[in-house]
Amino acid sequence: MSSMIHVRYLAVLCFSAAVLFARAQQNDIPLQRDVYIDVERNAAKREARVHSGMKPVLESRADLTNVMGHRVDSTKYYYGVTEKIFRDHLMEVKGEDFRLTADILFDLQYGDDLGNSTAYSDTNIYYNNGRGFWVTGNLGSKISFQTMFHETQMIVPQYLFEYVQEIGVIPGQGRTKLSKKRIYDYAWSRGNVSYSPARWLNIQFGQGAHFVGHGYRSVLLSDNANGTPYLEFSLLSTNRRFQYTTWWTKMQGGVFNADRLPTGQSSESLFYWMRGRFNHLSMDLGRLQVGLFESTLFENIDSTGVKSFDALELNPLIGVNSAVRGFGGREKSLIGIDLRVKITEKGYIYGQFATDDPGTQRFAYQIGARWFDLLRKDLHVQLEYNVAQPFMYMHNPTQLSYAQARLPLAHPLGTSFNEVVAIVDAGFGRFIAQGKLVMGTFDRDPVGANYGGNLGKPDTYSEGLAGPIRNHLFYYDVNVNYLLNHNTNLRILAGMQRRSLDPGPDEVQSTYLYIGIRTSLFNRYYDL
Repeated sequence: MSSMIHVRYLAVLCFSAAVLFARAQQNDIPLQRDVYIDVERNAAKREARVHSGMKPVLESRADLTNVMGHRVDSTKYYYGVTEKIFRDHLMEVKGEDFRLTADILFDLQYGDDLGNSTAYSDTNIYYNNGRGFWVTGNLGSKISFQTMFHETQMIVPQYLFEYVQEIGVIPGQGRTKLSKKRIYDYAWSRGNVSYSPARWLNIQFGQGAHFVGHGYRSVLLSDNANGTPYLEFSLLSTNRRFQYTTWWTKMQGGVFNADRLPTGQSSESLFYWMRGRFNHLSMDLGRLQVGLFESTLFENIDSTGVKSFDALELNPLIGVNSAVRGFGGREKSLIGIDLRVKITEKGYIYGQFATDDPGTQRFAYQIGARWFDLLRKDLHVQLEYNVAQPFMYMHNPTQLSYAQARLPLAHPLGTSFNEVVAIVDAGFGRFIAQGKLVMGTFDRDPVGANYGGNLGKPDTYSEGLAGPIRNHLFYYDVNVNYLLNHNTNLRILAGMQRRSLDPGPDEVQSTYLYIGIRTSLFNRYYDL
């Protein structure tokens, strides 16, 4: 009997220590799909109350069991170098009330496009050379911080080269410059300070991206666009059923050639800027989780110069800005709802609905299903359908279209599209295989007409001699990975991707074979 009591006492102590340690972690879980597979799997349990529809999720508000970066590795390593490669952070310092980690990040890839010998006059060999670092820290039980930096040179397949040439930005990362004719060179960073003065309140100040929803895509807000500076407040009820998040941000407005201010006396024109207020209310009602979302982009500069500060930018109450300003004014308002319904302990269905002008029936929606451990452990399946009506996300003036730094804030295809996404992940210990299929159609406007297919145009209909140009996209990626270190998602990978577009010239069709080794702590949306 005494031994049983002793075992139970030890179990209680271990559980209490785990809870206390989790509370001490106020950093965000890195916003990357591989990392969130186990976050979402744990959140799918019927008794779980994790508001995973608002990402990134705070570590202290998630079930970190088996989550990448928090796994217990019981494998015995015989050398210090193998421990660093396969289990530990590169550097870790712990004290009584603090913890600091530091890691080197890299993305080294080499590829050959078998289907495109016309991309460049001298080669169809491509590579990615990315380096960076990631530092995280916990100071006591209430303050955490992290900072991340990347610098990259890359030669990309021709379809992605032409896309980046048009907008000047790598999806989700940063502005680029060309070096030696075809090599893209760019750098970007993210980081924040996170403070939780009480269990029910978290305050963050930093630079980064947010994602609303449970799907692979989002028609409300995704991390497709580059990160922005933000100030965020997040409140969690004591029973964990309600979470309210509101943040204020400054963004780089405009798309394509409409994002620069008059040159004036500067050697280079400054970028047009705007401010945004984003609000999200998540309600966990057992099997059903409901998220209400509102965003408002404010016009801070017009033809007369910088406008007076708008007090509504500071309003943290969801729905007020849209009610006051409506949908037809100079500001850009978007509202929507996000749903997740738990079907079993391992699976759920989800969906979204968004509108930026209900009076003209402009909307976008998403329907999806996700199952974990289907038939066997670590076999996961996700199926998703996304739609956006013509003119959705567009605005007049165009600088306030639903975009940031020339990239759509919601779906990477922008507007006027429908898409099917299917993803299968299969884990065999440290080996992981993935297959992803994307099939979609999207409309684009011919010269001289506006059928609502281009975020760079005002949302005013104008008819041309022919209708919109309908494009059919087919993309798949099949790859095999070996997970070296779960702390930084360090993997050796090899795979093949196929991308075809109809209508489209030969140079934007791609059959790309690649191998590489990389740390992956953010999402790459090259499937467009």
